[in-house]
Amino acid sequence: MDVVQLQSRLSEYLKSLFNDGTLDGQFLQLQQLQDESNPDFVVEVVTLFFSDSEKLLDDLSSSLEQPNVDFRKVDAYVHQLKGSSSSIGAQRVKNACIAFRGLCEEQSIPACLRCLQLVKQEYLYAKNKLETLFKLEKQVVAAGGSIPSLDAGS
Repeated sequence: MDVVQLQSRLSEYLKSLFNDGTLDGQFLQLQQLQDESNPDFVVEVVTLFFSDSEKLLDDLSSSLEQPNVDFRKVDAYVHQLKGSSSSIGAQRVKNACIAFRGLCEEQSIPACLRCLQLVKQEYLYAKNKLETLFKLEKQVVAAGGSIPSLDAGS
């Protein structure tokens, strides 16, 4: 596959992530912070998001398995996950966290456990999609091309 085809494929894939709600405009802002002096900025930030999120998801699971669930602690973990997903533009994860926080107020363990599964599902979906995006970007660069930019209006 030549560079132009790879760039086109990457551009279409990125558009699909916005169209299906995986990403929002915050991801574009993150990309704008990347430049020649820090070409791996987005990958590094998103990789940090992955490791932080996995720890938070483990903490959430453990907290909800306790005999006396501390819903303030659960809410704090969900709030932290919502903030970090929002900061990288992981819209579907953020939206699932918003719903989860509402359930924390109700203090329903079964509802929180169901919502935790939804958050995990959305997180894994976003992680898979972003890892694929980064692989496509590497292919474009390896073929000698540059990463096409996508504006919010695309």
